[in-house]
Amino acid sequence: MPRRAARPQVPRSGTESPSSDEKGIETCSASGDGSADERKSGEDGSASDSSSTSADESDAEESDARKSDEEREEEELPPRCKESDVNSLPHCEHCRSENVQKEQVTPRRLAGDQYLLRLDGEGTYQCSATGLVFEVTRAASIKYAVLSWSKYAALVGDAWAVGGPLFDVACASAAALAAIGFPHALCLGGGRRAAPAFRVLHVRERERGGAALEAPAECSPSHVRWLVSSLSPVGPLLRAEEPLLYHGAVVLYKAVDGHPSLSFRVYVATNNDSFIKDISRAVKHSNKKFIKIDKPPVCQKLLQKGKRYRLVCEPEAEVTPEEIEFVDGSLLKLKSYIEVYLEKPDDCTLSLVELESDAVVWKAKLRESDWIHQDQNRNEQKRSAGSTKRRKSTNSFSEDEEYYRKKRKGSDTADGVKAKSLLTDQQLMAIAKKFGREWKEIAIECLQLEMKDIHQIQAKEEEVNIHKFLMLSKWRDREQSNGTAQSLYDSLKDKVSYDIVEVLEGFLAQ
Repeated sequence: MPRRAARPQVPRSGTESPSSDEKGIETCSASGDGSADERKSGEDGSASDSSSTSADESDAEESDARKSDEEREEEELPPRCKESDVNSLPHCEHCRSENVQKEQVTPRRLAGDQYLLRLDGEGTYQCSATGLVFEVTRAASIKYAVLSWSKYAALVGDAWAVGGPLFDVACASAAALAAIGFPHALCLGGGRRAAPAFRVLHVRERERGGAALEAPAECSPSHVRWLVSSLSPVGPLLRAEEPLLYHGAVVLYKAVDGHPSLSFRVYVATNNDSFIKDISRAVKHSNKKFIKIDKPPVCQKLLQKGKRYRLVCEPEAEVTPEEIEFVDGSLLKLKSYIEVYLEKPDDCTLSLVELESDAVVWKAKLRESDWIHQDQNRNEQKRSAGSTKRRKSTNSFSEDEEYYRKKRKGSDTADGVKAKSLLTDQQLMAIAKKFGREWKEIAIECLQLEMKDIHQIQAKEEEVNIHKFLMLSKWRDREQSNGTAQSLYDSLKDKVSYDIVEVLEGFLAQ
C-alpha cells in the first residue's frame, strides 16, 4: 500500500501555531470585553468571590439547584445504555501508580449527563467515572459534568493546547472544596521528562466569554492540581510548542443500514473525556445511524503530535484516508475520523500503525457478533440506536416503546380524539418539574426555541419551574394542533431523563 500523506478530513486547530504572547489567554473575552486590571487579576490567579464566576445564567442555574422542588433531579437514573457516557481510561505503566493513594468513589448519574458525589467528610477522593480528584475539608455535595472544549475554543490562544477534559463543577458549600485534580492526557514518562507548563483555564463569565489562566498548585504524572478560587468551567491547558506525547484511544462505530456491506467510523482520540463525549455527540447527530462497537479503546503505544499513522484492515478494505497526521482535535467542532468499508460482511482485524517505526499502536478483531448482538437487544441500546432530532424510529422500538405504541393504537381506535389532544397546563407543569439544569439546552436543541425566547421567559418570572413551564407552553403555542404528548415525546425521548420519558408515556397511555 503506498505511503502517501493524507490529512484528516477537517482542518487543524489553531493550537498548532505557537505564540509567545501569553496575555491573549490570561483574561480573554470573545467580545473584547475586560479591562487591563481584570486581565492582571486573572493572571495572578487571585481568589474571587463566587458571585463573579458566571453571569445571570449561572446564577439562575445555581438557584435552580437549591430549590426543594428540584431535588428530584438528584435521583439516580435507572440502568441503561451508556453510549454517550464518558469513562476515565487507565494510564500507562509510567502513570498508573499515581491513583493508589486516593479513595475511589462512584458518583450517581443525574439527568443532563451530570454526576453527583456526596462526600461524608474531610479527605481526598477520586471519581471512578471521570478521574477527577476532589480535596474537601468537610462533608460536601459536588455536582459536575464534562463540557466540550470546542464551545470555548475562542478562549484558547495559539500558544496553548488542551491538556485534558473540561469540567463544570458546582458545590453547595463552595468553601468545603479546597482543591480539584484534573486528569490530563499527557504522558510525562514517570518523571523522566520535565513536566510541561500547565495552566488551568478558568471561565469566569460565561455570557461575555471572560476567562483567566491560573497556575496549578502542582502537576503529577496523571493530574493537574488546582486550588479552588471559584467554581465555573475549568480545565487544564499547556504550552503547544512542547513535544507532546498523549495517552490515546480508538473509538469504533458501525453504520446501521439495510446493506450487507460493512462500514465503520474509526476515531483516533486523546484520553480526554471532553473529546470522547464530542465524538459520541457527533455520531448521534449524524444523518446515518451508528452503533458503538465495544472494543478495548486504549492505545498500547503513546500518540505523538505531528506523527503519521496508518489504519490497516485484514482482509483488505477501502480505508479513507489511508494515513493521518495526529493532532489533538479537542478544540475542533468537527471531529476527524477514518472510514473503513468492506463489501462483504466478513470478520476483520483493524490495526493502527505508526508509519515511522511500523509499531502497532492499537489492534482489534471485529466479529459479526460485535454488532448483531447489539442490534437484537435494541431495548438495552436506546442511546446508541437513537434517532436523529424529531425523526420517528422505524424498527428500533424497545419493548416499552412497542407496548405504549400498541396501547395508543388501541386507544385511538376507541377514541380517536384522545391521543391527539393538546397537552394541558397541568400536564406541562408535571413535565416541567422533572427537568433539571439542562432545560435551556433541551429548549434550543429539541424544541427549536432561541436564546432570546429563554431570556424573555426569565425576564417575566423568577421561579425556575415557571421558566420551564413557560418554555413548554411556548412550544405548545407554536405547534398549535400538534402540541400533543405524542409530538413532545417524539422530540424529547432521546435527549431527556427517564423520569420525563416515563411521564410522557403515562400521558400517552391514558
